[in-house]
Amino acid sequence: MSVTTVPTTTATPARTATATTVTAPPPADRPNWAHLVEEVREAGQYPTRAEAERVTRIVLSALGGHVIGDERVDLAAALPEEAARVVASQIPATRELSAAEFVDSVAARIEGATSATARWDVSSVLSVLPELVGDELVTRILSQLPPGYALLFGRADLSPAP
Repeated sequence: MSVTTVPTTTATPARTATATTVTAPPPADRPNWAHLVEEVREAGQYPTRAEAERVTRIVLSALGGHVIGDERVDLAAALPEEAARVVASQIPATRELSAAEFVDSVAARIEGATSATARWDVSSVLSVLPELVGDELVTRILSQLPPGYALLFGRADLSPAP
């Protein structure tokens, strides 16, 4: 078993980072990076593996700054090792982003992207996560994100309107 240290945050107003040691699943039980990228390539209908890999890295790095606490640790432990490093290496965000702001933040990281193409990219990556990391973990992740993210994960957003 490998041991991975990932930054996490506590649920305090200042959202300060702490380090937590998690025991990652054995390599045989952990999905591999190539499988994740292939799933994203198929979901997003990207013409090349390289394009799917680029989008996967960008979206996971953006997500890594917004998932905190045990959910961040569990997400890193459930993802392929390379994806876990992308998520865990992000400094926690200092403010929450709405789903639309999150998509726009991804668009800003992709040359030539619009909100519409970034929404496609985000959904192509996040919609493959439930099968990869489990519905229960995705539900926990969604519970700490503002309303609107469920659709990006390929789920109906059944939260009540404000």
